[in-house]
Formats: sequence, structure tokens, C-alpha cells
Amino acid sequence: MRSHQVIGRDYLFESLLPGVPAPDGMARYPRPQWAGLFEQIGEVSRRIHSVRGSGFGSVAEPRHEKWSAALVAYFRDAAEDVRDAGHDWRDVSQLATAAERFSVELDEITEPRLLHGDLWTANVLVDPETAALTMTGVCDWDRAKWGDPLADWSIQRALLKPGTEREAFWTGYGQPRSVATGVRQLLYQARFAVELRLDRIRLRGADSLADSYQEIGDILRRLD
Repeated sequence: MRSHQVIGRDYLFESLLPGVPAPDGMARYPRPQWAGLFEQIGEVSRRIHSVRGSGFGSVAEPRHEKWSAALVAYFRDAAEDVRDAGHDWRDVSQLATAAERFSVELDEITEPRLLHGDLWTANVLVDPETAALTMTGVCDWDRAKWGDPLADWSIQRALLKPGTEREAFWTGYGQPRSVATGVRQLLYQARFAVELRLDRIRLRGADSLADSYQEIGDILRRLD
């Protein structure tokens, strides 16, 4: 709410959702039953991605008419975050330049769709008392944006570890394994890697960043 009649700042009311974080709840079930949860995550992702927007970028204020411009802005903002945290930011800045260079391919995406931005098990609640893993809520929407569904966090996470319980995600999502092609997927992988780097910086500092710089370096070489 923004009336500022109670306190002199914006504030938000949230409802208390039942359940426990999915990583805690999953530990109580045999691993084969995890597939049911991934299927539910796929179904929720599909429902989120069905919501259409009027512009690309932040949900609060879509700022861009084109998807390429939103990605360029994302990489530039992320580069500043990495720099402000005291780490080498130049590779993320190079990703912004690459997104500009491949704007034609990126702008094949013309309809903004809602992206959760951080949907996976850590931000899902489950009921720990049911016979099968049952999702009760989805949390942490602060990274929500308008963009290409194939760039969303849940899609990129589901593509990892093929042949495992994660494959059930695609049953819920309603189509076979979905992946962008060519430079679009490379830039989406880079966006995913940047998000992971920022998370690691927030949680652990510089101790676990070496593989991040190697991964993004490999992507940049493939984009050349």
C-alpha cells in the first residue's frame, strides 16, 4: 500500500501460507516421489507463463518495448551489482554488449510473458503430512519480470540433470523439454549463471566464484 497514512514508507501485507520449504519436505519422501513435485512446479510455471504483459522488463514498471533491450538492461544492472560487491564485473558487461549484438535474434520474442524469476524447490512450500508431495504455495516473487518464458529460472533449472526426477517438470508444463536455440539459449544460460553468481556473492562471498567466471567465459567465446 502507498497511502503513507500509517508509516512514511511503502509496505506490503502478505498472507501466511501453510507448509514447509520444499527441500525440508522432500527429505521425508522416497526420491521417486519427488517427480510429483517437479510436475507440480511445471504446471505452476505454465500458468505463470500464460499471463501476458504490455512491455518487457520489471513487473512493477515495464520499461522496454523489445526483449533485447530488457536483457541488455539486466546485464548492465547485474554488472554494476557485481562491481559494487567488489568483484570483477567485466564479463557481465560483455554479455550486455553481446545482447545488443544479437538483438535481431532476441527480438523474435515479441509478446511479453510473466516470469517468476526464481521458481524452484527453494521457493516452494509443501504439505509434509500428505501421502504424496503436495505444493501449498509459491514464494519470493521479487525477481518477477516480463520476458521470454524460456529464459525463466524454472525452465533453465529443469534442463539440468536430464533423466532424473526433474523430467516430470515437462509433464506438468505440458510439452517436451523446451529450450531456446542458438544465441538466445546461450544468453539465457548466461543470465542464469549471472543470477547464480549474485546469489553466491550474497551468501558466500568470493570463495565459490571461480567456476562462474569460467562458465561465462566459455559462453562469451561461443558467442564470438
